Amino acid sequence: MSLQTPAAATFPAKDPLQSRLVQVLFIGVFMSALDAAIVGPVLPALRASFGVDNRTAGLLSTVFSLSSLCSTALMAFLSDRHGRRPVYLASVALFAMGSLSIAAAPSFDLLLVSRALQGIGAGGIAPVASAVVGDVFTAERRGRILGLIGATHGMAFVLGPPLATVLTSTLGWRWLFLVNLPVALVVLWLGSRSLPGRSSDAAPGPVDAAGIAVTLGLLLCLVLGISRLPDTATGMLLWPWFLAASGLLLVALVAIERRQAQALIPIELFANRQLAYTYLLTLGVGFSMGGIVFLTSIATLAYGVSIEHAGLALLPLVLCSMVGSMAAGRLLQRLGARALVIFGFGLLTLGYLQSAVPQSGLVAFVAASVLVGIGLGVVVSGALRSIALDEAPPLLRGRAQGLVNIFNAVGTLLAVTCISAIADFEGGGLTGFSHAYGAIALSMLAMLLIAFRLESKSNASGRGTTGSQAR
Repeated sequence: MSLQTPAAATFPAKDPLQSRLVQVLFIGVFMSALDAAIVGPVLPALRASFGVDNRTAGLLSTVFSLSSLCSTALMAFLSDRHGRRPVYLASVALFAMGSLSIAAAPSFDLLLVSRALQGIGAGGIAPVASAVVGDVFTAERRGRILGLIGATHGMAFVLGPPLATVLTSTLGWRWLFLVNLPVALVVLWLGSRSLPGRSSDAAPGPVDAAGIAVTLGLLLCLVLGISRLPDTATGMLLWPWFLAASGLLLVALVAIERRQAQALIPIELFANRQLAYTYLLTLGVGFSMGGIVFLTSIATLAYGVSIEHAGLALLPLVLCSMVGSMAAGRLLQRLGARALVIFGFGLLTLGYLQSAVPQSGLVAFVAASVLVGIGLGVVVSGALRSIALDEAPPLLRGRAQGLVNIFNAVGTLLAVTCISAIADFEGGGLTGFSHAYGAIALSMLAMLLIAFRLESKSNASGRGTTGSQAR
């Protein structure tokens, strides 16, 4: 396929459509992030409503994460083939349909199916939104917009739990999902009027059916291999088989995609050193995001924070993450992506290292949370996404952004699994969590060293070449 730059889809510098477009992208991403944040608080109501246990109720998060991860590559691929507007709007519509189905679900089985439909829609929202930013906005504005989009997860974490509590206690849990409908309608209406249409150069070629099938199988086996616990009922360890299958599927995927004219996963992206470093660092970003999950366990075990108030221990981290993300977005053009990524992983290394020493006291724990929050906000602000936008050919931007989401999600799963495995191996107490966060700190140090391999300024700068593969 041709990797030439497509026809320009940018608006004039002060076109009013830009403000409307930013609203469409932000609201859509925030809607999907908020929905992920409200599920935890509503689980008790769901258990009571459908008469299921904790393990069964937890499938709601698993199904959503898995369906979202599997749909990301496909939606990004379709956006490169058919344009950003139809795929973004279709993703929002699928998310809304899933929300409506959840609210109307008469049984838990249908609830899971509806949650999967919602996850499929969510998988296309963030990567397509990021690709739109690269298509439409100048380099000077990209950082600020990507930083705003990156801050949505922190905003969702702050607003989600209280919103879930209020709606569940007053109107019932089904209204948590019904409120997505008017929001989605607004996004669909504004998006149909402001999102750019399909580029004339993005003519569809043959569908990469083999790549789609193998990629879905690979992600499924990888997720199950990472998260699957030993099957005590049969006495067999299933996770090594899933990981072995994912390894074989990866080899098959590389062989298949090298021969495709329009590959679902373009292998040539990984030949670009800057993109290869970016995806590895994105894996580290996901690892750092997964690391915050068990910080509340340290607060309860080391400092006597009650289980009911454990979530408040993360409030400084979340607020600092929001501030760090928006500030980094504003500084991206001035300082460059490399400097911000180095700074972010440096703070994450220090913060997680301090978290591994719970004997230092509650004040030190809060200080460590602040460092982790700012560092996390900086690395998710859009610095790495901006490198992917600059380095990837314009016709592959959607797929390049989809890979950012995939590596991020896999990193999060790896972190949660590693921390819980290390902690449980040592009895599930404070010592185990201390060693686990020591390992997280070492992984952040490794990411910091890799970040120094990034170039100070991306030589691509929107050229859409793969010339950096020789650098």
